[in-house]
Amino acid sequence: MADARAPLAIAAAVDRFLTHLAVERGLARNTLDAYGRDLARLGDHLERLGVREPEAIRPAHWRSFADALEREGLAAASRARAMVAARRFGLHLVARGLLARDPAEGLLPPRRGRRLPRVLRPDETEALLAAAAEGEGAFASRDRAMLEVLYGSGLRVSELVSLPLGALDRRAGLVRVLGKGGRERIVPLGEPGLAALESWLAEGRPLFARRARKASDAVFLTPRGSAMTRQNFFARLRQLALRAGIPRERVSPHVLRHSFATDLLEGGADLRAVQAMLGHSDLATTEIYTHVSRDRLRATVEAHHPRGAGTRGA
Repeated sequence: MADARAPLAIAAAVDRFLTHLAVERGLARNTLDAYGRDLARLGDHLERLGVREPEAIRPAHWRSFADALEREGLAAASRARAMVAARRFGLHLVARGLLARDPAEGLLPPRRGRRLPRVLRPDETEALLAAAAEGEGAFASRDRAMLEVLYGSGLRVSELVSLPLGALDRRAGLVRVLGKGGRERIVPLGEPGLAALESWLAEGRPLFARRARKASDAVFLTPRGSAMTRQNFFARLRQLALRAGIPRERVSPHVLRHSFATDLLEGGADLRAVQAMLGHSDLATTEIYTHVSRDRLRATVEAHHPRGAGTRGA
């Protein structure tokens, strides 16, 4: 019979850690897959160093792993994600009594450059909305309403397609949204969005709902009467971008969410109010849009001011 205290192989320790994340922590499948890939990379690195048991892990091995990731040319975000997985794995080994201390202790995470979100210019957003308004019939009515609600309230696409009829307060012009982490928020919707919604609910949705095998309470439906999907809407949005004369690769549901936030701030909205509407738990996440706004203002000055770069060489 094997000694119950016999050293546990790295691969087996990783498997137990992933099971812990799935069963006890309830992590999503995509997150677990990402952890699995990063820890497989860590396991390969430890094996090259001759480390085959968790008890043999030392802080120098974690520093070596961080250096190896950088030498591979991985982006800072990918390196940071891999080191988060390694750190949590190390803490798990400490909790199980396999290590005396955290091997990542004192190790600084990779510096991540600030990447500004992509947004549309106000005239491009208007062109996209105008393109949606050109169509006729239930398809056009639905697409127009989805676009107006998305840009008019800054919803995530997952929140948009899962929006139930009971979430709409059409009289007050409010939408109740269930966001990340099950957090609920109330978002106002302007007149264009409300008008587009009224048209879709009165004329377009009933046509699609009649074809359903099983009734759905989703606001936005496919022609078969089922809830609209993210993939379906993304494809429709790209078609509208083509019609509006905007490069398709520049348009996505999240770009419209970014544009909503940036345009609000440029219009003088309070940062805290924008944070509440977007459903951000951390104000720092919302502050990124102030940088986008400044960059857009700077570009406008450069293009149009007599002392801007746009006048050089004229």
